[in-house]
Amino acid sequence: MKKGVILGGWVSHPPFFYPSYLSNTLNTLYNLTNTMTAKISKMKYITTIIWVLFLSSCQTASENQITDKKDYDKYLVSSPPKTNSKYFELWNSKIKPDSSQLMSFGIVGGEYNRYFQNTGDIRYLKKAEKVLKKAADIANVSRASMYRALARNYISQHRFKEAKQWADSANAIGSGLKQTKGLMFDVQMELGNYDTAEKYLDSLKNRDDFGYLIRLAKWNDHNGDLDTTIRFMEKATEKAENSKNTGLMVWSYTHLADYYGHAGRIDESYGHFLKALRIDPENAYAKKGIAWIVFSYEKKPEEAMRILDSVTQYYKSPVYFLLKSEIAEYMGDDMKSVVNLDKYFKLVQDSAYGDMYNSYNISLYLNDTEQYDKALALAEREVTNRPTPESYSFLANSYLKKGDTQKALDIVEEHIEGKTYEPAVLLRTAEIYKATGSTDRVKQLKDELLGAVYELGPATEKEIAQL
Repeated sequence: MKKGVILGGWVSHPPFFYPSYLSNTLNTLYNLTNTMTAKISKMKYITTIIWVLFLSSCQTASENQITDKKDYDKYLVSSPPKTNSKYFELWNSKIKPDSSQLMSFGIVGGEYNRYFQNTGDIRYLKKAEKVLKKAADIANVSRASMYRALARNYISQHRFKEAKQWADSANAIGSGLKQTKGLMFDVQMELGNYDTAEKYLDSLKNRDDFGYLIRLAKWNDHNGDLDTTIRFMEKATEKAENSKNTGLMVWSYTHLADYYGHAGRIDESYGHFLKALRIDPENAYAKKGIAWIVFSYEKKPEEAMRILDSVTQYYKSPVYFLLKSEIAEYMGDDMKSVVNLDKYFKLVQDSAYGDMYNSYNISLYLNDTEQYDKALALAEREVTNRPTPESYSFLANSYLKKGDTQKALDIVEEHIEGKTYEPAVLLRTAEIYKATGSTDRVKQLKDELLGAVYELGPATEKEIAQL
């Protein structure tokens, strides 16, 4: 195109007979207007791109919108959980220093455990242990039942080897064998003895039994068969609903909600967390589940934080403050992240927690505070207590961070490969493969991990992409 000048919206070509000074002026004006035209065109282009991105983000937000504040706001009005009742006082009053009231011990221990579930306060779990231990010591009848109750208490405290000892004692007595075999399956799974666990599961086989169905679901989840896991958990949930046992129903709804989430069935996951809250409006786990959907799927960290803030007014489990710290970091609110991390550390310093938060602490030492020696020592302790692929993955990553990549790879190949489908473990494994140049194995895991970003959390998406 010939040089032209923008005049009144159309282009005029300068005549050949213009005086030189006017020609120079027009050329200058031409260059200036051409530059302006280019800038205007560029601005229009940028504006168009911004609108496209905006509309795209709106569409994505709309597609990812599952939750509705109207559904759950009524459950966020928290009140202090009850940690006393006439029922509790009645049976607690029957316990004397030299008491042999076995029923009283069992009931009071159960109530303390319920208070722990409602508050997240470790003191109640320890009180339950004390009462159940006393009951186990004095029991002449129903000893197996008391041993099982104490074993379950130790599972909650992550004292798995002690739990196994009490489960073995219950098994030796011989009464309530079905309940004991179910307990033995649970303990062996926690200890990573999967072949033994499978044998106990096979001995329980009864697809009309709730206890068998939930364990069959767990077994299939361990084997990476999520569709089968969900199918059996759905059957177990039907059993719970038919029983009208509200405790079993809440437990089933929240666990099924978790499985739905892992399968990407977020709408169904959300619906089942709401079902749990309709029965138990104070259920912290269900609220945390909804907060996770809001955070990880809908990418609304501020709303997720609002939900969790309502929970942590009275519920004091350390892991909730750790989650709040993660969300605050994602929001870019460093101060709030540090404040919640500090609350977490202050809580877990209580010796009553024992080894319950070892895995969380190892992860923090490795990825946040860079205290690799502490991480290694704690990972070795965790492997001793609980020799599972997860524990070994922390040990391997501790060696990786300390620079011993070969040792890390040796642990992966001996204790992790082919033994778990847990995304968090696979992510740590992929980091080791990357460090040792195993590109084919990294690629294989990367494809799988990209499908698990919801479960792992949005902050891991970039980490996975960089593998």
